[in-house]
Amino acid sequence: MVLLPLAAGSAVLGCCSGARPQKSETKPNVIIIYTDDMGYSDCGAFGGKFTPTPNIDRMGSEGIIFNQYYTACSISSPSRVGITTGMYPTQWGITTFLNNRKANRENNSNDFLSAQAPSMARSFKAGGYATAHIGKWHMGGGRDVKDEPQISEFGFDEWCSTWESPSPDPLITATDWIWSEKDSIKRWERTAYFVDKTLDFLKRHSGEPCFVNFWPDDMHTPYVPSKEEYDKSGKGGNWEKVVNFIPVLSEYDKQIGRLMDGIEKLGMKDNTIIIFTSDNGPNPSYKNGRTAGLRGQKATLYEGGIRMPFIIRWPEKIKAGQVNNETVLTSLDLFPTLCSMAGVKPVTGGYVLDGIDFSKTMIGGGEHKRNKPMYWEFGQHFVGEPLPENHYQTRSPNIAVRDGDWKLLINYDGTMTELYNLKDDVNETTNVAEKYPSVTSKLSKLALAWYKQSFRKYAGEL
Repeated sequence: MVLLPLAAGSAVLGCCSGARPQKSETKPNVIIIYTDDMGYSDCGAFGGKFTPTPNIDRMGSEGIIFNQYYTACSISSPSRVGITTGMYPTQWGITTFLNNRKANRENNSNDFLSAQAPSMARSFKAGGYATAHIGKWHMGGGRDVKDEPQISEFGFDEWCSTWESPSPDPLITATDWIWSEKDSIKRWERTAYFVDKTLDFLKRHSGEPCFVNFWPDDMHTPYVPSKEEYDKSGKGGNWEKVVNFIPVLSEYDKQIGRLMDGIEKLGMKDNTIIIFTSDNGPNPSYKNGRTAGLRGQKATLYEGGIRMPFIIRWPEKIKAGQVNNETVLTSLDLFPTLCSMAGVKPVTGGYVLDGIDFSKTMIGGGEHKRNKPMYWEFGQHFVGEPLPENHYQTRSPNIAVRDGDWKLLINYDGTMTELYNLKDDVNETTNVAEKYPSVTSKLSKLALAWYKQSFRKYAGEL
């Protein structure tokens, strides 16, 4: 391992060695902004009313807003595995957020994503790109897990990551926890710190195409918007309340604006593909105020847990001001789609990607209907447990399938079958499983067969 030169005052970014192929200056930069726990309607562009988000909204007005985009899972680690690999995370044995070894075993989960899995960054590096991961990782490392693959093994030249990762940045991990008052970079300074890191990386690699994961840990709790609020509220008085959420969201939008302005100042705006989305739904949801009324939240497979805001901007190729309400996308599609848009060959190691190439649709080239169903799996460890009083919002069956406008949810043991027509009932208020028995039977069989075939397919034995 070697260290690359960095701007004065910046933390060390790790990198792996290895020459990249010859680069083409015409290749677009690619930046994936993967917000943490952002609700579908946190931002004004998606109906949010908490606080103005002019910078995120401006990004949407300069590209395409997609209103039917889904994450691969309703919780952190498997959602990140999905976007990284272009494959269903259940196949790799990542079933919920990665925890300590004991909890992972109880959840039938591996401790980390295997380095044998496909990686979007590895593909871009092979295609001549400088690659960086900046922000949250959460696909292995932290707690009592010490044998996880390094971030470099997934194709990243440089990285700056948080606690739940290999080799976390010491300036933001003073203690063995997500954040601490002892951190040199305080909670309310983190997104700005990650913006600085990203702009520094882009500046130092301005003569070559860049692929960047910009994965901040806003809008995840705790909401600590300032030192003054920290001093006032003490040990968490308002850390999950809307009174703190609002200024944190406002500051997050401000920092996204700094990132956009910095890219423009570097002369990279026109030929940079920017994706803006979230890893999973919100918690807390403030009575579904953060999901535009969609049922559910983080850790459920209802729409509020898996339907995410999604913006793509590429001024050189994408006409501004477009809104796509019809095309159904998933984070698994980004691997083949972005590779196609950048002229990069996907490196899959022989594995078959589950995502679809929607590159023509992503540049506004018309609708592209899915030719196969979409699946989700989460919460296997809840099956059989008594439902909490608020289960309508906080607990769902643990498998879901969407085929056309139909969406079915069911537990892996065949219980709790629910069917919704999303065209008629996007908020999933009325279970019509008994009304449409043939649809229910067909989708139940599809969902259970997918789960049986996919669960831990490439994960090996626990």
